[in-house]
Amino acid sequence: MLLGAAGPALAIDPPPQPDGGEAGDGEVGYDPFLAFDGLVDEPTGAAEPVYQDRVIASERLAELPPDEDEATTLDGPPRAYHVEAIAQRTDVFGEPRLEFGTAFGGYLGTADWGDLSADAVLFRGDGLRDGHRLRGTATLWQRGLRMPGGWAIDNGLGVLNTPMPALSRDQYRFILPSVPMLGASTEWRQLDRGLTVQAALGRGGSFGGTQFSGFDLGEGSVFAAALQRDGSSRSSGALSVLATEGRIVPDALGSPFPQAERVRAALGAQRWQWDRDSVQLNALASDSDGDSAGGLWVDALSARGSVTHRYGLFRLEPDLAWGAWPINNDVQGAYYRVDSTFGRVSWNAALDRIDSLTGTGFEGWYGNGYLRYQHSARLGYGGGLTARRSGAGARDDSARSLQLFADAANDWGQTRAQLDHATDDSAGDSWQVLVDHALRLREGSRLSVAVGAGELALGRGTTTRTTTFATYGGFDLTETFSIDGSVRLTRADGDEDSEGIDLNLGWRWRVAPRWLLLGNVTESRGERRSPFVLDPLANEVAFFALPDNRSVFVSLRYDFSGGRPRGVLGGPPTAATGHVAGVVFLDENGDGVRGATERPAANVTVVLDGRFAARTDASGRFRFERVAVGRRSVEVIADNLPLPWTFAAGGASRQVVVEVRRDALVDIGAVRPR
Repeated sequence: MLLGAAGPALAIDPPPQPDGGEAGDGEVGYDPFLAFDGLVDEPTGAAEPVYQDRVIASERLAELPPDEDEATTLDGPPRAYHVEAIAQRTDVFGEPRLEFGTAFGGYLGTADWGDLSADAVLFRGDGLRDGHRLRGTATLWQRGLRMPGGWAIDNGLGVLNTPMPALSRDQYRFILPSVPMLGASTEWRQLDRGLTVQAALGRGGSFGGTQFSGFDLGEGSVFAAALQRDGSSRSSGALSVLATEGRIVPDALGSPFPQAERVRAALGAQRWQWDRDSVQLNALASDSDGDSAGGLWVDALSARGSVTHRYGLFRLEPDLAWGAWPINNDVQGAYYRVDSTFGRVSWNAALDRIDSLTGTGFEGWYGNGYLRYQHSARLGYGGGLTARRSGAGARDDSARSLQLFADAANDWGQTRAQLDHATDDSAGDSWQVLVDHALRLREGSRLSVAVGAGELALGRGTTTRTTTFATYGGFDLTETFSIDGSVRLTRADGDEDSEGIDLNLGWRWRVAPRWLLLGNVTESRGERRSPFVLDPLANEVAFFALPDNRSVFVSLRYDFSGGRPRGVLGGPPTAATGHVAGVVFLDENGDGVRGATERPAANVTVVLDGRFAARTDASGRFRFERVAVGRRSVEVIADNLPLPWTFAAGGASRQVVVEVRRDALVDIGAVRPR
């Protein structure tokens, strides 16, 4: 028997044998454990062995290996910070840029002022559009501030997104985006009364940059306010108002471009909840430079055993707006969704009837169905069918798509083979075959490889043949050095020849207990558009073009942490800690697994235990250092996800278990409406 990973082996003498001998001297020994299991008959008249504790003397124990956090200060409040010196060279459309900057982040837990956290990146360089100017982002959060009357307050200052109460944010069929801004926000919660109050004020803008997350200010202001009241377990209501100066539209290159337009909007939501049913009424009114519009939609849910029904009605007038970003408008109709998971079978189906109020948009039917069967522990397969059929509207926009897939687990990992085929009456036929394999590797490493081929219809009678190779993964090469990243290569041959690359490779080297050398190489060229998404109510994916750029990023980072662990760190001053890390990505096939061809989501806020925030980098990665062992919660706020991506019900939250000196890894995928 071996006690302690670093302690010596302790021999336990075998029990005396019935004949006075020792087991192992050539006779068949008596084992009380085998006798208890009925595998060996107990000898007649055998004396019951006497249990005796065996204690290893402390002076015989070997010392534990040195802890990298051994020098951590354990006095004062819990605190941690990091400082980085950063250098980056970027080539965008052939224009070189050399940038230098610094980054700072950290948190401080206080008894009277809640938990404070900060995240900032500032950089300056040549070749910028406006000359040598300082750019970047900075955000300061104060969470969990306690006030008289049972109020809990969260305050934010810096680059933020406009707040929205949970009832208004939890939309099923229509997505209302938040607005990035430079300003301040506050949220007051009175849990006993079920009351939430929010407000924000600042200047609007948009995120930009590659590895450096810059924020480009717009010309106008942003104001938001909201109130939610949970009157009882059966009903809750919310009211939100949003005022913005400027609208965001894509320019000729697909980049965000602000227009001088004033938008005022108000959204009201009321939900009634029963044991197995719920109904939510949403009303939206807006005014855009004198063009007033209104919208009304009703969402209902009914749960019956393993089957869930969703259905609703909607009417959204032309010119309806919510802040700076585009939303659905000029439509009316109804929808129905049903899904079920029972045993080995999961399936869902949908049907929409959509009409254009002006007769200039899509009019007709939209439906889809999906079925998956788990044949065995190692094999699952299924497929989906989607159809969009135009009526007598102003344009013919009928299309159909078919998807077939199979997931197989084997000794080498998990393989997914998928076929997509789409027929568009105005563009032609497109098809694609993709095989994605996630290798089974040792702990601390992961690798997915995908290969694909297809033919895409570009409209106007032109087609192009495509081939794709992609890989995504990470490796702990040593205890102090790791790499991770993704690469996607595409080649198109035919009417429009092109080559595309989307590369993102990073490394992490702990050169000393508190020092890290970080690096990143990125390259993007070409576009990524899919002819297999047919939903007429999905917002047009703006800003989709990938600019031609190449960058090399290097930083030297210093980490410090100390104080009496509490809250997110948990436990006594000597509490063991680990780390929480992961990736937020766009889940193209909705299987919940990061595939080699699926893109990361950058500049998205991730919150640990509801108290400490971090933003994903250009690779969609996030990381929290020195988290106490045990169960922790990770939540992603869908503030900067590109439309129409969002999180399914409950899909933005994860529970992770942190172990000593280990990374608790979690990948969180966003989905888009089917």
